[in-house]
Amino acid sequence: MTRNILTTSAAALALLALAACGSSTGDRALSGGAIGAGAGAVGGALVGAPVTGAVIGGAAGAATGAVTDEDEIDLGDPIWD
Repeated sequence: MTRNILTTSAAALALLALAACGSSTGDRALSGGAIGAGAGAVGGALVGAPVTGAVIGGAAGAATGAVTDEDEIDLGDPIWD
């Protein structure tokens, strides 16, 4: 149980720290979704549900990326620009 809470907390922290990479709302939502899906898949794999973790992490990352402003979190231009 403690491991699940620790894993979820670590994934959430990583998601919030890395979700807004890009200069437009769409860029931040896309990169946040990708980062969140990756973190969610890893966290989900630790508890036996990688697909569910990826879906939840991707949705949370995309939402976080979409609601952040470029000035709040700026990790530079996305690699696709």
